[in-house]
Amino acid sequence: MSDQTLKLEIMPSLANVHQKDWDSCACPEVSDGGRPNDPFTTYRFLKALEDSGSVGTGTGWDPCYMMAYQGNELIGCAPMYRKMHSQGEYIFDHNWAHAYERAGGVYYPKLQIAVPFTPATGRRFLVKPHVENIARQAMIQGAMQFGTQNKMSSLHVTFCTERECVLAQSSKFLARITQQFHWENNGYKTFDQFLTTLSSRKRKNIRKERARAASFGGEIMTLTGDQIQPEHWEAFWIFYQDTGARKWGKPYLTRRFFDLAQEHLRDQIALVMAKREGRYVAGALNFIGRNALYGRYWGCVEAHPCLHFEVCYYRAIDFAIAQHLDCVEAGAQGEHKIARGYMPRETHSLHWIADAGFQDALSHYLIAERKAVTEDIEILTNYGPFRKVTVEEQE
Repeated sequence: MSDQTLKLEIMPSLANVHQKDWDSCACPEVSDGGRPNDPFTTYRFLKALEDSGSVGTGTGWDPCYMMAYQGNELIGCAPMYRKMHSQGEYIFDHNWAHAYERAGGVYYPKLQIAVPFTPATGRRFLVKPHVENIARQAMIQGAMQFGTQNKMSSLHVTFCTERECVLAQSSKFLARITQQFHWENNGYKTFDQFLTTLSSRKRKNIRKERARAASFGGEIMTLTGDQIQPEHWEAFWIFYQDTGARKWGKPYLTRRFFDLAQEHLRDQIALVMAKREGRYVAGALNFIGRNALYGRYWGCVEAHPCLHFEVCYYRAIDFAIAQHLDCVEAGAQGEHKIARGYMPRETHSLHWIADAGFQDALSHYLIAERKAVTEDIEILTNYGPFRKVTVEEQE
């Protein structure tokens, strides 16, 4: 590494950042022609959020991207946002905010290093491999300093990797463990081969659910790349609005985001659509990484038995097997996923509170929470659908 001084900058927009520079930090692995490990930290995904107005003025997600330069070379960056609420994060800190304000503090604004509205694990400090340690540490300290100078209550790094979590704890961050449900591909060649690993009762139940879904009176298709057309987004926008209105009160993504997804992101998308009597009635949006499929949104305008399970979970497994992907990350929450082969897995986040007293109190809370989450994962795993392997089979 050269002796040039490392310089940090805060950018309010990606408009003045070159895509090649950002992606050289976010996804250097694409140089071999493959997909990015994490489709959500790529320039084109984050820029689509910005250009569509899904983040920015009036959304409570104000971009302040952190950039680390050595000379003229960008060696690290982070998707950082000034937050005026705790919506769209999926690592919930509403109770922290209430407690902080009851104690006389002002919790918002806060800083968030994350991919907005996206509970998918990936690197959050996007640094080039040859300068990984020095760039990450500089960005961690720089984010804390930026937060302090701008009177932010706290800094949160959500859905980071476990490695980032371990390395950053030495920088006054508190580590938090939560859970999601993931399906793991153990080299299955077909869906039926996956089913053979389940208990007889669970295997029969899944077959029954798939059969019921197939009898809804229409067809189900999985579309990628140029197979996806504007008409599919017209239908999916209606699904997304309905789900968003019921779950969050207001959809996070704008209609414009889906137009930009069609233009710039469709090669990273697997869109599952159900069509009946000439119109689309349900759909699920998935993003494709190098090693994983990420389930993001589902919606429908007609209710049919088991169609949700088929479109969201079973078709995702089909796709992962066909594309030789290691896993399917099905998004936040949902213990009902266990019966369908999606098992609990730890997710990680980092938290720093400017007030030392609140930080200390939070550290005790997180120790107790971590114990409870670990126990919950153990219990849920024991209730999993997989059949018990006998001694004879092990031998």
